[in-house]
Amino acid sequence: MSALRERLRRWRDRVVADPGFQRFALKNPFLRPIARRQARAMLDLCAGFVYSQALFACVKLQLFEALRDGPLGVEELSARLSFAPDATRRLLGAAESLSLVERRGAQSYGLGLLGAALLGSAAARALIAHQPLFYADLADPIALLRGEAETALSRYWPYSASDRPKDLKAEDVAPYSALMGASQPLWAQEALGVYDMCKHRRLLDVGGGEGAFLIEVAKQAPGLELMLFDLPAVAERARSQLGAAGLSARAQVFEGDFLRDPLPRGADVISLVRIVHDHDDESALKLLRNVRAALSVGGTLLVIEAIAGTKGFEPLAAYYGFYTLAMGRGEPRTFAQISELLQTAGFARPRLLETLLPATTSVIVATAA
Repeated sequence: MSALRERLRRWRDRVVADPGFQRFALKNPFLRPIARRQARAMLDLCAGFVYSQALFACVKLQLFEALRDGPLGVEELSARLSFAPDATRRLLGAAESLSLVERRGAQSYGLGLLGAALLGSAAARALIAHQPLFYADLADPIALLRGEAETALSRYWPYSASDRPKDLKAEDVAPYSALMGASQPLWAQEALGVYDMCKHRRLLDVGGGEGAFLIEVAKQAPGLELMLFDLPAVAERARSQLGAAGLSARAQVFEGDFLRDPLPRGADVISLVRIVHDHDDESALKLLRNVRAALSVGGTLLVIEAIAGTKGFEPLAAYYGFYTLAMGRGEPRTFAQISELLQTAGFARPRLLETLLPATTSVIVATAA
């Protein structure tokens, strides 16, 4: 059957690649809808970078905030954006085609469906605002694949290329820590929507950054004791943020390198929020074994991140594949691949909890064996 399927696929490929068949499909009333959908998909592939740049311009110019209270005319928007009217119309035309804004009358524009959704998500806007670093690394994707140049993302995430991450200074970790602090509430809300932390006594968030995940968890589980482990320069920022959230008496912050230093014990649940996919298999396995050593038998591990192969969101593999390459390490993984790492590290019964928004994150729960 496998050989037959492959012969059928080769036949399909030859047929679809034939220009004559392509014209026939467009003329045939039964095949035309399929052909047009494929043409639209190809347009999106070719123009995707332009879409992203138009989106970035809208976020950078705070266009959605400008339209928060209702539609504005082109002249007023031009004054706010410091653009000539023709440039404003060009940006609005692009944004309208992407459902970011919509026309309200002859010369006025209001929020579109996607624009309104972005206005309500500070985390998404923060992630979009940092994308130019990634775009710069993708300017020559072949050079990126060959590893021929230092990347902007590896400098932005300095721990990914550092042999001594504990030596990083406050100024080294500030940009990425601030981004994670702004974006983590989005992942936290999705994870906490499908997993109840109230069943646990003490949580250790490994690689917890500025404590944004713990701050969200504290709202759901007021009786839960909190622990955070991260690099010294990041841990200092976490103490400040947790203190500002009124959690100083409830949260302990520990310093170290989670690939080299033992993790603090005593937690019955440990979380890794967007951590595993930042590491290659060797480093990820080392991290998971370190986590297992910090848990008693029966303890719980939560792996919270986007999962490759999620039905309906398959292009995540393309995005995270190149993003982690530009970072300097890591890779997107399927549930099966993460489960294999977990079992090798000493965890049992991994199970996938699908969140309401698997495009951003899913939750894998495993038990220390």
